[in-house]
Amino acid sequence: MEGLLGFVRSPAATPIVSPSLFYASKSKKNSWLRAKLNAENDPLLQAATSAASLRFQEMHRPEPLFVDPYAGCFVHPDVQMDLKCSHQYCLATKFIDDKLLRTVNHIDGLKQVVLLTDGMDTRPYRLNWPTSTVIFDISSERIFKKSAEKLQGVGAKIPRNCLFLHVPLESSDIQHSLLAKGFNGNQPSIWVIQGLPVMTLANFKEMLLVASSLAMSGCLFLGELPAWLAETEIGIKPSAEKWMNKLFMSNGFRVDMIGYDEVAKSLGKEVSPGEYKNILFVAEQLQFSDDQMEFWRRELQRVEEEGDEEGFEEL
Repeated sequence: MEGLLGFVRSPAATPIVSPSLFYASKSKKNSWLRAKLNAENDPLLQAATSAASLRFQEMHRPEPLFVDPYAGCFVHPDVQMDLKCSHQYCLATKFIDDKLLRTVNHIDGLKQVVLLTDGMDTRPYRLNWPTSTVIFDISSERIFKKSAEKLQGVGAKIPRNCLFLHVPLESSDIQHSLLAKGFNGNQPSIWVIQGLPVMTLANFKEMLLVASSLAMSGCLFLGELPAWLAETEIGIKPSAEKWMNKLFMSNGFRVDMIGYDEVAKSLGKEVSPGEYKNILFVAEQLQFSDDQMEFWRRELQRVEEEGDEEGFEEL
């Protein structure tokens, strides 16, 4: 189960699917591939279901980290329950939930949340979002559609006075798609990645560039990344830390790695045994978004034009 959790590429994940399936899905060849996928051989569906299964099991622990009343609609009735210790994925989920809600509750006016997910993220339905929250889910369209049908079947609803919009991961231009859906780079936002099928480092760099272009100065980007992106063992933190700092700083973010054992200790929980090859992080945007830059460019132009006019009148 751990091998399929969250990210498709993993030593335990035997089905390997070409990145073109998700990032260039308009070709006839890719359409044929998608038509052949089913519950038994679709790695994205398997990974999303595995994550939902862990949330379902966590909910049934004596003292759960969180309650996900909708995870059960994705899980097989005969799922094997392991209620001994909280899985690292669930610790990360709790950490992200808390950080998300603390952040959006301190934002005045419009609140924008961008979730980079596996298509079965139930946060839009299960978290107590404040009024005027707009949630964008970026995930595989076919997985999102399957999960949306199941969620509708169990009566899941978005909180009142909030808006939920989906942006297909297969979009040729995700930044343009977000803007077309109404994302505003002059308004605060928070970005979360957990479960998004990152197939290559280039894929993630593209997504990081989108966040860097759209997120205002001071906005947060947090979540989990597969450790293989750093091309290092998860236990060698200094090396991974150096790589993370270089990657995020090159896109205008200051990043901190968060230890799963630190999260567990803060919650008074024990971490489940076994290797977990993900990196938990929190990053802060240090530069202006493209929209902020455009705003200040226009302001500077306006001041210069007004100055020219005043100078002309004096003459």
